[in-house]
Amino acid sequence: MEKTYQIVALAKQVPDTRNVGKDVMKEDGTINRAALPAIFNPEDLLGLEMALKAKEQLKNAKVTVVTMGPNRAADIVREAIYRGADDGFVISDRKFAGSDTLATSYAISLAIRKLGHVDLIFGGRQAIDGDTAQVGPQIAEKLGLPQITYAEELVALDSDSITIKRRIKDGVEVVKSPMPVLVTVHGNAPVCRPRIAKQLLKYKKACIPGEATADNQAVCEEMWTKRPYLKLGEWHADDLNPDESRLGLSGSPTKVMAIENVVLVGKENKQINTDEKSINELVQELVKTHIIG
Repeated sequence: MEKTYQIVALAKQVPDTRNVGKDVMKEDGTINRAALPAIFNPEDLLGLEMALKAKEQLKNAKVTVVTMGPNRAADIVREAIYRGADDGFVISDRKFAGSDTLATSYAISLAIRKLGHVDLIFGGRQAIDGDTAQVGPQIAEKLGLPQITYAEELVALDSDSITIKRRIKDGVEVVKSPMPVLVTVHGNAPVCRPRIAKQLLKYKKACIPGEATADNQAVCEEMWTKRPYLKLGEWHADDLNPDESRLGLSGSPTKVMAIENVVLVGKENKQINTDEKSINELVQELVKTHIIG
């Protein structure tokens, strides 16, 4: 019997930090996600692309997206499926609210265990709303898996090992690991492929049960009965059988001690001509103010 491969792509819906305003932080130090537009974490998109490339090189492989967040995080699963992923799950529960990297990695590791045997796990190096680069390595540790960090190219892949080129401080190195293994992808990796029109048309109505409302519940149930592939996976805390003391704020030792808004204000500037006299005057002024000399 030919082996089937399970590839997991970790993804996170993050606030767009290019549009940070005064209401972005709550009093408890957590992010007010409602105050910012939500996007697919950029480095997770690169991880998705590497997962899809791995799928292309392995026979009988499938890519499953796993994300944790509120119901609207299903947007991330749909976006991944539009680009070539096979299915996905949203881990969503109020008990996860306020999770730091330790609590997040614990919940996601339980979800991966629930999936059963997994051969490859890909994710971004870090999320732009935290920049910690901790969740991927913590998941690998909790699952007892080897890990390759700062990956930027999938060099080779066979039935039981993967070779990755990774970015290090003074250059690059090529490493080989047996599978299963977790790989976190660096920002220098190839960009993710665009949406596939056929996938978009097929899955544009896909949703998780948590997105169904009282008004459209019956319509959703009928749709899922006729086209089961449109019912995306959704797991709550109870589905993962967790130690609840390790979830959410209670399972998060990270505490925000202070919050400071940093506003960059432009200073006085001076425009000079490029003639010799103007340049000499500028140099004299810089020497006089001890900026140079």
